Amino acid sequence: MNHDEALREHLVRLLTSPWAHVTAAEALSDVPREHRGVRLSNHPHTIWELLEHLRICQHDLVEYSRDPRHVSPDFPDGYWPAADAPGDDALWEESVSAFGRGLDEMVTLVRDRQRDLFAPLPWSEEGHTLLREAMILADHNAYHLGQIMQLRKALAGEGRPS
Repeated sequence: MNHDEALREHLVRLLTSPWAHVTAAEALSDVPREHRGVRLSNHPHTIWELLEHLRICQHDLVEYSRDPRHVSPDFPDGYWPAADAPGDDALWEESVSAFGRGLDEMVTLVRDRQRDLFAPLPWSEEGHTLLREAMILADHNAYHLGQIMQLRKALAGEGRPS
């Protein structure tokens, strides 16, 4: 395996594997309906807010990495949902599915050997690269998935709703 293939495989595993952090599947599976929109006094966000933030940011990073016409949401409000909780189970499931699809899309971009991981994206005024965007996504996802796990533990008995 050459260096390019090795780097791509490491990136894919960083995005999808439980190396040093929880996976999205573990953090998002079987979240009780009654916990999705609960705000605890010692946590700034609900699980729903974190899931939607992850989905929105991931979509932005993926589209920015592949589409020169992509327009990012307004910062910071455009990266967070308006509601504390999903309206229903279908909305929750769609958000979880969309997050999974977005992660798969970034993995596809990383695995595409026609894309130079180190080449500046032609539309990036700052010289951003696909490598940079994939690493930001992995870091951002790991951070907020960890927050979701903390909330899940707190809601299972270690915390009290505010």
